[in-house]
Order: sequence, then structure tokens, then C-alpha cells
Amino acid sequence: MTRFLTAMAAVALASAACAQDYVPPRGDAAWERRDPAELGLDPAALQDAVDFAIANETAPPEGWEGVDARDLSLMVPLTWAFEPHSSPLGELRPRGAPAGIILRDGYIVAEWGDLERVDMTFSISKTFLSHTIGLAVADGLIGDVHDTVSGDVADPLFHTGHNAPITWDQMLRQTSGWWGTLFGKPAWADRPARDNPARDLVAGPPAPGSAWEYNDVRVNALALAGLHVWQRELPDVLAERIMDPIGSSGTWEWHGYENSRVRIGGEDMWSVSGGGHWGGGMMISAYDQARFGLLGLRRGDWGGEQLVPESFYDAAETPTGVMPSYGYMNFFLNTPGDERAAISVDEAPAGSFAWLGAGANMIYVDRENRIVAVVRWIESGQRGEFIRRLMAAVE
Repeated sequence: MTRFLTAMAAVALASAACAQDYVPPRGDAAWERRDPAELGLDPAALQDAVDFAIANETAPPEGWEGVDARDLSLMVPLTWAFEPHSSPLGELRPRGAPAGIILRDGYIVAEWGDLERVDMTFSISKTFLSHTIGLAVADGLIGDVHDTVSGDVADPLFHTGHNAPITWDQMLRQTSGWWGTLFGKPAWADRPARDNPARDLVAGPPAPGSAWEYNDVRVNALALAGLHVWQRELPDVLAERIMDPIGSSGTWEWHGYENSRVRIGGEDMWSVSGGGHWGGGMMISAYDQARFGLLGLRRGDWGGEQLVPESFYDAAETPTGVMPSYGYMNFFLNTPGDERAAISVDEAPAGSFAWLGAGANMIYVDRENRIVAVVRWIESGQRGEFIRRLMAAVE
């Protein structure tokens, strides 16, 4: 009897290990669905989380309640109307209704909305960008993240007195203080003080590494630097190294601006945007977001093939000194008690994190509970409550 029980236990452990190693085949229709209860989730509590996400769709800004919140050609300019250089430069695609998908052990346990619709993701674009830089480090195109960008990139924009000492790590952590004008947008004008938009222009840039600032001009500077070291357009790198191997639909698009084409190595290339602040950025389906989230859950492993080095996730999930709730762009670390944290949920594991974008877009990654949740077009202030309700489903 003891041998029989031991054998049964071994079978159960092997079965559990196989379940946790499952990766969906190419073609989203073939992605296996599982009953939540079969994978240790309370179906009623899980449905409550889904219903909450649907009921809390992104609303127009206060005072603009009559505006169609799904018309991003109106919503984005309204959101940033106070900026001195707020005019869009890239595509602002109308968005869909709330949508999302929840995975456990790689299997779909909940889904809602149009999961094939290719929608903007805003700052989740930064996550794709940081992965391409991580691959450049892995390939030796960047010797070390603590090397200066100017040491690897000849572009004069990285060789000013202020910008020359900036490291790749500082660019990835949004602590670079990069200073200049890129594609017509000056760094000082991005997310300025509402009561004094020219304050940063007068004060000047922070010293590299001294302050964390969410600034898309600096993000776009990192994308330009990445284009220089790769000598290839970043969407091509992403497709070849990550999106094709994980079986993405191929419908995703990573856009730049109407004026962000540059000449590198004798070729005209499109320098992509790290967000939708002025339009553009990553446009992708919820299914493809879920695949990317599953890759993050498995620390770069996809069916036994290490597509992204684990060392990248070690660094990306290490808190930034001046902003402990943030790692590499766009890793928002769950940091309960930190009033600046975008994700602060006591009920969620300390090691969980989310890739976030305006809209709001969220890819929540929880290795302890083996969960990935893609949530699209939820009111940003309700992201934490969604995660709490999701945690309530874990039995």
C-alpha cells in the first residue's frame, strides 16, 4: 500500500509539473480552456473579478462625461491638453469594449470581450522595449547595463555634457534625466507641473540616477538608442526573438511617429514609440498580451526554450533605489504601503508585478499563484481592487 501511495503521489506531482509547463500552441482557437475549479480557483469569486472589470470601464475625464471614452483621438488630447507640446504625432486608434483573459498554469480559466481586437496598449509598449534591450545585452551588443549609452551609440543626442554619463540601467529605470528634444518633443514638456508647465525647463534636468520620472521623451530616446545598437527596427527583433516563437497571432503592430524615421547604417528605419502619449506604440490583441505575460511568468522560458535570459528578469524585478515600486520599464512591483506604488495590494504576493498602460491596460503576473491576468480598459483606480478580487478566487 505504501508503495502504491508513493507511486500515486509521484504521478500527481508529475501531472502538476506538466500542467505548469503547458504552453498554448500557435492559433488561439487551440488554446486549452480549463474549468477554474479543476485548477484550484473558486469559479464564483473568479466571475466576480471578471464582472468587476467589466463594470468599471474607463470613463472620460471629469467634466467631459459626454465624450465617447472609446474614441482615443479625443481622449488622449483631452488627457494631455495642459502640456505645451501635446499634439499627437502617431496613430490614435479607436479602442474596443472591456476585454480580458485570465490564465492559471497557462490554461485559460476566464475570458471576456473581444480578445482578438488589436488595440493600443499605451505604456505596456515600454515592456516590449525593455525586453529588446535585454536581448541586446544577452547578444553582447551592449556589454553591461551599467555601461554608458554614449559608449555604444554615436548619435550626438547622447553625447551632450549632461547625457554622456547616462547608463543603460538608468534609461531602463526611468532615472536617466535625459535632456533634449526628440521628434519635436522636449523632455521638459512631458508631464509637466499642471500649475507651472515650464517649471522643469527653468529648473533643468535632474542629475542622472537621482530621480525617477515617468517621461516618454526619455523612453523614446531609449528606443532610438536600441535601434542604433541593433541596426534593425525593434519590431523585427521582437517578432523574431519573442513574438513568433511564442505563437503570437502576427496581428500586433508597433508604431512610431510620422516624424520618427531616422537613417542608421545607410538605411531609413522607423524608431518606435514606447507608449501612446502622442499616439503610436504597441497595438496588440489580448490573446497576444496573455502569451507575453505567460513568458514573463515563466521567466523567459517557453516550452523549454529560454527565449529571454533569466538574468533579465532578475534585473527587471529589482527595485529602483529612488523608486522602490518600479524595476525596469514597465515592471510595476507590488509594494504594499508605498503611497507612490501603482500596485499596492496586501492580498497579492510580494513578488507579483504588473505591466501597466494608460487606458487602463494591465498584464498582472503572479508566479506564486501561477496566474496571468490581462485586463483592458478598466478604470485605473480600480486595478488594485480587481487584483484583490482575483486573489479571493485562489483556494
